[in-house]
Amino acid sequence: MGASRVAALRDELARQGLDGFVVPRADEHQGEYVAGYAERLFWLTGFSGSAGLAIVLDRAAAIFVDGRYTLQVREQVDQAVFEPRHVTEEPASKWLRANAAAGARIGFDPWLHTPDQVRQLRNACAAAGAELVATDGNPVDSIWLDQPPPPAAGVVVHPLQYAGDAAAEKIAEVQSDLKEAGEDAVVLTLPDSIAWLFNIRGNDIPHVPVALAFAIVPANGRPALHIDPAKLHDAERAYLDGFADLREPEAFEEDLRSIAQDGWRIRIDPATAAHRIKVILEDAGCTVTSGADPCVLRKARKNAFEIAGCHAAHKRDGVALARFLAWFEKESPKGRLDEIGVAKELELFRTETGKLKDVAFPSISGAGPHSAIPHYKVSYKTSRKLVAGMLYLIDSGAQYLDGTTDITRTLAVGEPSTEMRERFTRVLKGHIAIATARFPAGTTGGQIDILARLPLWEIGLDFDHGTGHGVGSYLSVHEGPQRISKAAFNVPLEPGMILSNEPGYYKDGEYGIRIENLILVRAEGEPAKGGRQMLGFETLTMAPIDLTLVETALMTGAEVDWLNTYHARVLEEVGPRLKEPDREWLANATRPLKKRR
Repeated sequence: MGASRVAALRDELARQGLDGFVVPRADEHQGEYVAGYAERLFWLTGFSGSAGLAIVLDRAAAIFVDGRYTLQVREQVDQAVFEPRHVTEEPASKWLRANAAAGARIGFDPWLHTPDQVRQLRNACAAAGAELVATDGNPVDSIWLDQPPPPAAGVVVHPLQYAGDAAAEKIAEVQSDLKEAGEDAVVLTLPDSIAWLFNIRGNDIPHVPVALAFAIVPANGRPALHIDPAKLHDAERAYLDGFADLREPEAFEEDLRSIAQDGWRIRIDPATAAHRIKVILEDAGCTVTSGADPCVLRKARKNAFEIAGCHAAHKRDGVALARFLAWFEKESPKGRLDEIGVAKELELFRTETGKLKDVAFPSISGAGPHSAIPHYKVSYKTSRKLVAGMLYLIDSGAQYLDGTTDITRTLAVGEPSTEMRERFTRVLKGHIAIATARFPAGTTGGQIDILARLPLWEIGLDFDHGTGHGVGSYLSVHEGPQRISKAAFNVPLEPGMILSNEPGYYKDGEYGIRIENLILVRAEGEPAKGGRQMLGFETLTMAPIDLTLVETALMTGAEVDWLNTYHARVLEEVGPRLKEPDREWLANATRPLKKRR
């Protein structure tokens, strides 16, 4: 697949007078998830991960991924065509600087890159004596003959009982922010920001309930929402007409030029706005200011209604998970299960809640060596049987109207080895360290990430992904700006933010371990006299952790107490919602452990 498509792309580039092209996994909205029509990287290379970038030159090609995908990319991509590269160790700009020929013209689609990304690529080309050229249209689209059309799924209004705040109130807050900053408007490109601001949801992106759209919010007056009218039924149109001007997507560039010609100061988020938007505004003569999307931080701080909904969603999800885990314990010894079958069974239990809108992402269902691939994507071709002596990892989530869930459990199939128990327990110790952390207001996720890694570092081990990501409220399962990661993230954790807590360990070719719960940032009482406000976490996820993998001799008394307290809470919250024999199974799965010396 890769060789023939790359050859076709090179022919098309030559026709357009280009010597290379940059292919990111991105769409015009710069969100993490994309619709089928924008899966250009997957179509060209076969790589299905959620982040990556390829560069095709006339005689060389490379694909760049982060640590989550270093194993997956080698399994999915034809390495005779694409050289896999670790994006941290060798950024795309560095490779381009070394491989682009002097005088070469390297193309890029200006709708698929941010201004910061374009600057890095342009500097790399200049250092090689090459030129970075914005294309009119995308060359990949010219050769992708069966490319799906852009989606046009219907929009629905997100009920106020779940949103908590009316759209008009949110818009007024954003406008107040613009006035304070001395700006006349902000251009919104992220679908989840637009969904949050206008209290709408959609179905344009798999597993993420958003509609693809753009919005221009002025400091005064009504915002403009650029959305395909086919997505709006009469009720939704009437709702949006109450506070916004509805415009077709084709009018977006025209409207950008119009407000720019008024001499406005217009904000774009340099991390998420397309380079093309910046060029349009600047060419029309306005002052473009760089600033954060004003919805992102507000969206991350969940209000009381969203928090209540999240609690309800996790209890409901806990029932489905308990039923699934009881089923798994009964069926896994029989040797008939495979990765796809187990993932489907979990989705069935969630469906039976009667409240499931969608899964939050395709389940990562990995047995044995596949569990060592952090973002493994199971297929009928790769689905592995579960056999005794291996570990099975299932990372899954659900989209409910009242909340989004994300959980990973690592389960022993048969008797685990001593090493598996030891490594699992060290991951659990890191998980507990995050769950029990207390920290002063103003602390960032990067400052506490070390807590999750110390038990592994003690024996020379680590994991090559972040410890935690933000999670939306019936929105994206990956939500910024908050994160827990070794990478430099300077956004302080604030009450109301929801994050994952998911340390792991992966032994290439043998097994992987990850333990993930969602956690809510909350204030820890009133500050002491002369002291600072302290924050901590409340664990939201309600599902037992596999006790057959826990070695209490490696744990402190406080860590054992945390596990027992957590399991007692799971039994209290979920147990009454179960029928027998699942209730009896849960009581045993959450039995208290004693510290073993």
